[in-house]
Amino acid sequence: MFEIDKAKFGSFLAAQRKENGMTQKELAQKLFLSDKAVSKWERGLSLPDVTLLMPLADLLGITVTELLEGRRIERGAGLDATQTESLVKKALVYAKKQPEKPKALKRRHWLTLGFCALAVFLEWGALYVALGSFAALLQNELLIGTFVVQLLSLCFGVHFFITAKEQLPAYYDEHPISFYSSGMFEMNFPGICFNNRNWRQILRVGRIWTVLGTTAVPVCSACACMIAPGNWVWSMVLGLVFPLAFCLGGLFIPMYHVARKYG
Repeated sequence: MFEIDKAKFGSFLAAQRKENGMTQKELAQKLFLSDKAVSKWERGLSLPDVTLLMPLADLLGITVTELLEGRRIERGAGLDATQTESLVKKALVYAKKQPEKPKALKRRHWLTLGFCALAVFLEWGALYVALGSFAALLQNELLIGTFVVQLLSLCFGVHFFITAKEQLPAYYDEHPISFYSSGMFEMNFPGICFNNRNWRQILRVGRIWTVLGTTAVPVCSACACMIAPGNWVWSMVLGLVFPLAFCLGGLFIPMYHVARKYG
């Protein structure tokens, strides 16, 4: 088995970190990890996840090859065929490929998000026909608030349904990490840790929130307009407070709850 020498890896990592004038805490912060994770790597107790190899090497000013080999390689001194074969096999053993999302699940997620987008389109089309112009829509604070909620729901829904991985990298299970980033989407929940025990529940909350934000919220808005038609104070309060309450109370609080419950 072509495994990475953890002790050699850790010793080399510690030497390069010190050479770059960084403490364990400073290196960990740049990788959005705890300093305990870096300490474990340097003591040879564990290895970083494969997804961290490139950013770790960049921070230390070395190549991924040098990081895996646990030694400096002279520039211009190429590896022979045996060394290259050994390194490739090490990388293959080291890497743990995340399972692909099942096709049936992908199809269901695309259909659900498409239904949400269609619901928004049909609702605003009906409102346009009923009110006669977009100017009339923009004069209603409650409708503007509803549109903001729907737009946020669709934007977040693209991540929750389409781009989000069903499983987090292994290092989330090995270290206490409260920060999650994927492209432009970021979450930071102080006091909780993201891992594969609570990740699917977090995604489930986000997906339910997306569906409610694009379908149920407009119904609630319509009911509010019927209860207090023409009351600009009521409309103003709901137009400002309702979107904020739905985003915070309907998304982040339930996410925080399930993250703590299943984490």
